[in-house]
Amino acid sequence: MDRLLDRAANGPSFLRRPDIAGLVAAALRDGEHRFGPYQLHSFVVMPNHVHVLVTPHVVATRWLGPLKGFSAHLANRILGHVGQPFWQDESYDHLIRCDAEFGRIQAYIEQNPVTAGLVGAAEEFRWSSAHIAA
Repeated sequence: MDRLLDRAANGPSFLRRPDIAGLVAAALRDGEHRFGPYQLHSFVVMPNHVHVLVTPHVVATRWLGPLKGFSAHLANRILGHVGQPFWQDESYDHLIRCDAEFGRIQAYIEQNPVTAGLVGAAEEFRWSSAHIAA
């Protein structure tokens, strides 16, 4: 699925815009620090999708819904969209069962812009936890 998203030539790619990618990245970081519903380990805001690796402290509906709602409201204001959905309704989550899997998924998330051909090194991609860590 991720390879299809990375190669998608049509469909919304609002996250390609630096102002919108920046607000989503900020919302992810702020959500962790302000409200504490999750511990954010890594993230990447791709042109048409987002990956996050978190340890949740509450059920996903108590942090993901508000995060998507808040960021959608701000993004739609920037875009001049009224009453239109910004995010897809569904999301995919996966329970990580061991440290090796955690490391593999974290590397996958941070390498996604490299794999998609957007940058040469993960640290170069501005809308990623790899960039922040560099």
